[in-house]
Amino acid sequence: MPATQNKSPVTVAALYHFTRFEDPAALRAPLLALCEEVGVRGTLLLAREGINGTIAGSENAIARVLGHIRALPGCADLDVKFSHAEAMPFNRTKVRLKREIVTMGEPDIDPTQSVGRYVAPEDWNALITDPDTIVIDTRNDYEVAIGTFRGAVDPHTASFREFPQWFRDHREELLEGKKKVAMFCTGGIRCEKSTSFLRQEGIEEVYHLKGGILKYLEEVPENESEWDGECFVFDERVSVGHGLELGKHGLCRACRRPVSEADMASPDFVEGVSCPHCIAERSEEQRARYAERQRQEDLARKRGAEHVGARPPGKK
Repeated sequence: MPATQNKSPVTVAALYHFTRFEDPAALRAPLLALCEEVGVRGTLLLAREGINGTIAGSENAIARVLGHIRALPGCADLDVKFSHAEAMPFNRTKVRLKREIVTMGEPDIDPTQSVGRYVAPEDWNALITDPDTIVIDTRNDYEVAIGTFRGAVDPHTASFREFPQWFRDHREELLEGKKKVAMFCTGGIRCEKSTSFLRQEGIEEVYHLKGGILKYLEEVPENESEWDGECFVFDERVSVGHGLELGKHGLCRACRRPVSEADMASPDFVEGVSCPHCIAERSEEQRARYAERQRQEDLARKRGAEHVGARPPGKK
């Protein structure tokens, strides 16, 4: 568990682990029951390939849930990235069954058999500033838009499922004159699959940032950093910066994209209804529904209750 020197009341734990679960459905109910018993919220995904998710609660509650997860088959060495929040960043508790814990749509990819070489945060700068290295951001376009590593290639993908075809389409131009491929994502999980995919495509020198952007921002001092901007996170914090300090971005509740201070000052931004990114994508009927949902949430908040229709962060 993280050191107790941080006095923020809520501990946030981001985790994933690739392992073989023969019957993930059998694991769901006990895990959900424990989370609800100790007051832990967030979303955990279970699939035959492992577990993934982010949860939040008191330090002791998080410790109990992580102890339960580490007792699951093959999860003893579960790696967790901790941060803290002043308020609970999730509305609900979910343990969901999925085909994949991160959806890539490449059935032959197996990160337990072949992945790229891990690079520690303190060694990352040397790798990505090497002229022989092509650096690729594997995240979605709206995540890249608010922050990324200097010189990184943005695939402009709307979902991770688009990444394999994007790489196949641009392989020759990407690798021209380059010997090494370095990839990164928020917490590391997408790179487990993307590096495994590249290895399957015949690329030998493939590297990825161990612990992802979050670990880098936690450990690398800002004055030594190659990171510009903020990192989008899929909870009510929306974004974090160096030292995992709370970022300045808000969240459009209509399209679930991050919005900057300039976006929120735009006449196209209406809390819970629209933002400059989605104003042209939604119909008047949709915006009317969003407005009613926002009204119900506001009323529930005034009563000191939570609106049952509130959707978890990052979901459309």
